[in-house]
Amino acid sequence: MDIHPTAIVDPKAELAEDVIIGPYAVIGPHVRIGSGTSVGSHTVIDGWTEIGRNNRISSFVSIGFPPQDLKYKGGPTRLIIGDGNTIREYATIHRGTEHGGGLTQIGHHNLIMAYVHVAHDCILHDRVIMANAAMLAGHVVIEDDAVIGGLAAVHQFSRIGTHAYIGAKAGIKKDIPPYMLATGYPAKLYGPNTVGLKRKGFSSEAIQGLKKAYKIIFRSGLTLPEAVEETRREVGNIAEVAQLLRFIEGTQRGLTR
Repeated sequence: MDIHPTAIVDPKAELAEDVIIGPYAVIGPHVRIGSGTSVGSHTVIDGWTEIGRNNRISSFVSIGFPPQDLKYKGGPTRLIIGDGNTIREYATIHRGTEHGGGLTQIGHHNLIMAYVHVAHDCILHDRVIMANAAMLAGHVVIEDDAVIGGLAAVHQFSRIGTHAYIGAKAGIKKDIPPYMLATGYPAKLYGPNTVGLKRKGFSSEAIQGLKKAYKIIFRSGLTLPEAVEETRREVGNIAEVAQLLRFIEGTQRGLTR
């Protein structure tokens, strides 16, 4: 281990042999850090926190602190961070709450930029990008490959679907369906994220199917159950559209439109 002499690492913490801990960092007793991970100067990692392999954690980051929730009673709730993530300066990531499942979880290969806040009981899947100062309230779920623009704020219990794109300074109060572009305060949908989907190699059939689904579901004037059935009949055989419909049928907060 490469631990700077000014760092404070509790002897009960479990660190892989090749972990790097920078100057003035503080590592608490219940922390576990996997191989290849580096921790920048002045960063504090506390609580029942498990961090995987090959993560890059910058300076002045706060990880594993108690949730900002008045119902939290001090229990040993957890934070789990996967492999290959980049967490930049001044980001804050809090543990879960007893009443919210007890777990905040971040998957693999995510980019969490400076000043981002990830609150209690949030779940980030893989390859998510959160730009500077984006904020997640508690219990938010973000699916694979979503992008959250700088200064965007996401209301508690909201879901962001896979490959969705959230514009800068957006205010998200309800679920954002997969593959869609949303921006504004309060946020509105502006159709499929066609530029991003093309860049990621989605087929023309998938993009056209998503465009048609968007028009039926959000712009036809049909009730949501009617629109879902119409979409299933018209383009439900396209995998991306089928995934969109599953997300919509699982919404509890309602959909951004």
